[in-house]
Amino acid sequence: MLKTVQQSTSQRQAELFRDMPYDVTNYSIYASPIGELLLTSQASELTGLFIIGQKHAPRIEASWVCDESHFQNVTYQLDEYFAGSRTVFDLPLKLVGSDFQMRVWNQLTQIPYGTTTNYGELAKRIDNPRGSRAVGLANGRNPISIIVPCHRVVGANGDLIGYGGGLAAKRWLIDFESQQR
Repeated sequence: MLKTVQQSTSQRQAELFRDMPYDVTNYSIYASPIGELLLTSQASELTGLFIIGQKHAPRIEASWVCDESHFQNVTYQLDEYFAGSRTVFDLPLKLVGSDFQMRVWNQLTQIPYGTTTNYGELAKRIDNPRGSRAVGLANGRNPISIIVPCHRVVGANGDLIGYGGGLAAKRWLIDFESQQR
């Protein structure tokens, strides 16, 4: 189960102006085998892991603070993952999305390392058997890739489709995990 904080849009907007020092976004860049990853956090919670250049990756804002010290545990676990010695992450996450997105993202964490499922099966797991397209959209908006493993979802026939970080990165991650099993 994901350790998450869920907020509505109005709650997020209200919190942007309250307790500003606690809402500072920290960031770091992590060099990985699939390219540079943008890591973001607020306080001690990871809020983003994006392949730089991916479709929904944020731009680094002037107000963000580049501080690698906030990401020591994240980078340690990513190092282990890319070395093939970590199959599950244990990090405090702060995911913000709709109830539907949260259900999809929670189910992503249930897909075992080195395996894949398809969008239709994922839709069934969240009790929305006709919602494969909506599941695909939510999957594409996952703000914490790799750790919330959206790359493990493929098309109904097993084809690689829809990965914000690019299909080459998705193929690499799936192949890498299957070789480590």
